Amino acid sequence: MENPTNTSNFIRNIIVDDLKEGRVDSIVTRFPPEPNGYLHIGHAKSICLNFELAREFKGRAHLRFDDTNPLKEDTEYVESIKEDVKWLGFEWDGLYFASDYFEEMYKRAVLLINKGKAYVDDLSADEIRQTRGTLTEPGQNSPHRDRPVEENLDLFERMRGGEFQNGEKVLRAKIDMSSPNINLRDPVIYRIAHATHHNTGDKWCIYPMYAFAHPIEDAIEGITHSICTLEFEDQRPLYDWFIEQCEMESIPHQYEFARLNLTNTVMSKRKLKLLVDEGAVDGWDDPRMPTISGLRRRGYTPESIRTFCREIGVTKGSGVIDSKYLDHFLREDLKLKAPRTMGILKPLKVVITNYPEGQVEWLDAEINPENLEMGVRQVPFSREIYIEQDDFMENPPNKYFRLFPGNEVRLKHAYFIKCHDFVKDENGNVVEIHCTYDPETKSGSGFTGRKVKGTIHWVEASHALPAEFRLYEPLILDEENDEDDSSSFLDRINANSLVKEHGFVEPNMKDVKGQDKFQFFRHGYFNVDPKGSSEDHIVFNLIVSLKSSFELPKK
Repeated sequence: MENPTNTSNFIRNIIVDDLKEGRVDSIVTRFPPEPNGYLHIGHAKSICLNFELAREFKGRAHLRFDDTNPLKEDTEYVESIKEDVKWLGFEWDGLYFASDYFEEMYKRAVLLINKGKAYVDDLSADEIRQTRGTLTEPGQNSPHRDRPVEENLDLFERMRGGEFQNGEKVLRAKIDMSSPNINLRDPVIYRIAHATHHNTGDKWCIYPMYAFAHPIEDAIEGITHSICTLEFEDQRPLYDWFIEQCEMESIPHQYEFARLNLTNTVMSKRKLKLLVDEGAVDGWDDPRMPTISGLRRRGYTPESIRTFCREIGVTKGSGVIDSKYLDHFLREDLKLKAPRTMGILKPLKVVITNYPEGQVEWLDAEINPENLEMGVRQVPFSREIYIEQDDFMENPPNKYFRLFPGNEVRLKHAYFIKCHDFVKDENGNVVEIHCTYDPETKSGSGFTGRKVKGTIHWVEASHALPAEFRLYEPLILDEENDEDDSSSFLDRINANSLVKEHGFVEPNMKDVKGQDKFQFFRHGYFNVDPKGSSEDHIVFNLIVSLKSSFELPKK
């Protein structure tokens, strides 16, 4: 794996200072996803940051599931998250669940009640929202705010015992309803939810809120640097309040960085789930999805994602990253790894009329001209081949250097061929090209008698393997505003985000397996779909095109 050491950012600098000044003996970080959906590329940034910092400073990195909401969480999501973290190249030093700490959290909540810092409230969720105040107006105290400690303890215990219905009562922290920070206006810390939990079953019917549970979890695990995204910056005073008032022995500190936003996609688990639920995509691992499982199925490599996350940096400044930036690092990673081959997406038959019938010769072709150590492959050649439909035009425009009547081109790895005739069907479509070849022009022979301006790829017909090619464009037609809570983004789904073509590939592809990656001459990098392919039906997902007009940002 790459060595990210000395990739400077402000969080790394904080850690360096903390270690140097003796504020911590060693660092402990954590990646704390809620198992209510599949991880996306934004989570990859956090995963890389937490695990690479721990690795660099020889500390610990925990994987912890913040599973405090049984209504949205599922074991399926837990397993997918574990798979994604491992695929990205990381191993956790401890696997934890917030639900493992429910008893301890309950005790800390009782402590708050005994200290007069928490109370049971009968207001509904709507009433709490209405009395919370605004950015310019203070909130209103609940009529139940001054309940005696003994009454609060009794009600809270009865809440745990299942005596009340969902929404009938909550436990709130007692802080300051006039605080300029709305997060400190007596936030709810426990609610009733009669639901089966994926980890604890039916043991509990009250569940802690994330804002209360998260700092407690960090403290229990001895987290030194609790790294999160900027939307939690305003909650840091509440995070610190819970640590202090719950009298936690270990005192973690929270640090915030800007989340990752990419063009032409959505970066919200809620919206990604809506895409899945509405059938707009083929599940969480659809290759058009920005989920880690979707990127993996499409053919992205963990190395390219790690490099991308490292290069975009860790800052406080928010912004939108061009998705082509990620594609750049993918090309850089694949160019030395991916074998070259030829595939025809829209076949047009070519008959080489002066080539002997029934003869097949095998030609040498380099597997990767940028990595000659990969060797050569054998490519069959005969009288009948397939080329791309757009590599022939009956009446070409100027500067069209591919096949047309009377023109000569080079077949990649093979010979010069010259078109002398073609056949049309009843609808006027060209369905067959007739050419002659020059045996003296064999590739590698050193022929210099004349030059041609066009080189096209091809696949020999009798040995060709049928294949399906899935071509992808961005799923969303413009940049997404994650502050928009409506489902209107569904109206901006690109109708051409998936186009399927059926063509042919070289015979050496017959033993390919899911996740095998190739560069198809002129078309781009492709991945064997691990879900849609079988022995009788090979499916290739377009990972990324060969070139882009994208320019790297200046550092």
